[in-house]
Amino acid sequence: MNLTKVFSESELSLEVVILMIAGLILLITGILLFPVATGGLPYYENGLYGLLLVMFSLQIISMGKTPFGDLRRSKFVVLAGLIVGGIGTITCFIPDAFNDIPRLLLFLFFGPGGALLLLQMILSKDKLKAWSKYGGIFKHLIAGCTVAYVSSILISVLLWNQSLLSVQMTAILVLIYGVAVVYLSFVLRKIYSTYPQEQKSKDGEVELPIDRAMILFTSVFMIILGVLLIPVNLGLLPFSGSAQLGLLMMIFAIQMIASGSTPIGVFPRSLPVILIGFVFAALGTVSCIIPEVLVYPLTVLVGVLNILGGAISIGKFLGRRVSSTDQQKGKIPKILVKLNVSQLILNVLAIAFGLSMLISHLLPGLVIGVVLAANGVVLLYLLYILFIIDRIQKEMGTESSLEIYQS
Repeated sequence: MNLTKVFSESELSLEVVILMIAGLILLITGILLFPVATGGLPYYENGLYGLLLVMFSLQIISMGKTPFGDLRRSKFVVLAGLIVGGIGTITCFIPDAFNDIPRLLLFLFFGPGGALLLLQMILSKDKLKAWSKYGGIFKHLIAGCTVAYVSSILISVLLWNQSLLSVQMTAILVLIYGVAVVYLSFVLRKIYSTYPQEQKSKDGEVELPIDRAMILFTSVFMIILGVLLIPVNLGLLPFSGSAQLGLLMMIFAIQMIASGSTPIGVFPRSLPVILIGFVFAALGTVSCIIPEVLVYPLTVLVGVLNILGGAISIGKFLGRRVSSTDQQKGKIPKILVKLNVSQLILNVLAIAFGLSMLISHLLPGLVIGVVLAANGVVLLYLLYILFIIDRIQKEMGTESSLEIYQS
């Protein structure tokens, strides 16, 4: 198998990326449950629940794909996705913050959601009936969807009553589900590369490609993390540092695999970048589910990446300033000044956060919370600026704000 072709940009849509990562999460979870069952490893159930809710959230925000079917991506749908993501994030960070709410949400998503998707596949004219007529790869699509939906329903039963099966049997079921999801992702990759017309996104009032969706989600993530760190540092709340690092790694992974955006800059979405992204996703999954085992190496990695990313971006900014001073005597549009200032502040905050992770007690815990919350607020402001630039670029017919932002 040619991995370069399998993971090429033209054949790796956002839907496929999220399915691959979701399958990876399930496979790793299934494998880890065996040593957990024998007491060989600790287990943080809320970390897994929160991580799964975050994956559902990203699907809803970026594509309008809900656990109950595809919807037009409206402001309400995006808001619902952000709420699910917020609940998932807090569930990871604060043990038992919502009691049984995350488990009940996942029960609804996997159970009624899986059953509804199965019925939609069977009854819809453009699904099971059409796929059967097409044959070929679509027969694999039928098999993959069927196993995934049935496994989803069975998982929901276990979420409702966890004592029905032993931990080992639960692990086997999770592994089957994970294999089905990964298999389905490869089937969809093949279908979308062969029949591009099959890859249709729901129209809606909100245009939010993966880059913008990730900026939006990351901003909410940072604000929640920063705000929570204040009562945590006052001793008012418990906190899972390993799950925090795990979610950070997962955000890095999705950005790398989906768009080639890494913590130290944007690169062509090549095979090495994508494979590193999957490694980050695997590390993030383990850190969310198994507390404390990866805290030290991930703390160093996240700290170094934040410092390097901020320093490199500031270096590029200063280089552009020197170049523009030499070549241009005209005034820089105000909107670009705001964009540059926002990016500069983000880079300074990233370096400060990175240094605080590498050097203990460099900043008080309360200050770190403020830094992270400020990072999230500036990211939201940056997203607002990018939308304004988009409107201007459409009128002028020039390069997109994403290209300006990434440069």
